[in-house]
Parts: sequence; structure tokens; C-alpha cells
Amino acid sequence: MSKQLRIDFVSDVSCPWCAIGLKSLEQAIARVAPEVTVDLHFQPFELNQDMGPEGQDIVEHITEKYGATLEQQVQSRETIRQRGEAVGFTFDMARRGRIYNTFDAHRLLHWAESQGRQHALKLALFEAYFTHCEDPSSRELLVRVAGQVGLDTTEARRVLESGEFADEVREAEYFFQRAGIRSVPAIVINQRHLISGGQPPEVFERALREIAAQGEAQLG
Repeated sequence: MSKQLRIDFVSDVSCPWCAIGLKSLEQAIARVAPEVTVDLHFQPFELNQDMGPEGQDIVEHITEKYGATLEQQVQSRETIRQRGEAVGFTFDMARRGRIYNTFDAHRLLHWAESQGRQHALKLALFEAYFTHCEDPSSRELLVRVAGQVGLDTTEARRVLESGEFADEVREAEYFFQRAGIRSVPAIVINQRHLISGGQPPEVFERALREIAAQGEAQLG
């Protein structure tokens, strides 16, 4: 009999290490199947909750927020590109992009979970932003991507324009902040075990196997 684990993947769609972490986790999940199965839920975290609708130049933003030099940022982007390539995710680092507010994206992801398409939408939003350099705060972009993953675009537009699920997203954000999560990705397994960062698939695989085995031992 397979062992099922719950995973809460706390992340932001504008976080490159979250995209890397998701692809790594997907590979780990494939490796442990069918002995271990996963009930995956995506939880909201905003890296830039106060970002205005116009966004900000990414180099300017990282310089202001982290004090990183242009040389350090170039090196970091190359590291991210390579790590993404290793897990099958394409980062377009040639274009100088912008950072945006992602609250609407999180509201749409909350709705998508009830439609059984949250995982697909999450990955599509990562690709829209990091691979195609599109604006994840644009409601037109969000509706289009929703349609691409099989969601009803009329309903997606209604959700976005109505402000629905704003309270639910804020509540989830505050819950994980109160739990001590200050950076993402944060991967919470069975609401007890935390793995931080965009780890390699091997790290996730080992954790999934060990936690599943612990659960079996406790039941025994």
C-alpha cells in the first residue's frame, strides 16, 4: 500500500528559486512513486507585497532590496539559469526584466485549486514570467494563461475583477508567516517537516522517503 504525504509548497510566482524548487520536487515525486504519493497544495507568499502596479526594474529592485552589485546579479542570474536547465526549466536571462505585484496571481491560484488545475497554473505562471518575460500582474495575461491550462476564462476574469479570494489569500499568507516562514520556497511536508530553498531532486527524494518511512513506523 502506498503512503500519501501532504505537501504545502509556499512560494511566489516571481521567485526564481521557487520555479527551480518545484521542478526538482516534481522529479523527486516521480522517483518515489508509486510507493509514496503526494497531495500537493500551493500556498501564497509575496516577496514584494507593497509593489505598485507599474512594477520596478529588476536590477534596480535587487540593488535597493539586497545591496547586490551588478556583477553579483549577473553571476546570480547565471547560477539560476544553470540550475533551471538542470531540472528542465528555461530562464530567459538575456532580457532585463521587471518585478511585479503578484497578489492577483495568488488569488487566481487559490481559485484554480478548487478546479483541480492549481499545479498546472502555477507552472504556467512561472513559465510566463521567467521564460517569456511576461507581466504576472496583468489580468489579461492571467486570464490567457488560465485558458491555456484548461480553466474557464470567463470565470477566471470574473474572479480577478471581483476581488474574490483576497481574504483567503491574506489569511494563508499570515498563517505561514506566523509559522516562521520568511523566505521561499518553503516546502512543508505533513504540516510538520520543513525543507527550505530550491534543493536538488535528490534532497527532496530522500526527505519524502524518510518521512514516509517514519509514518509507517509510527503506525506500526
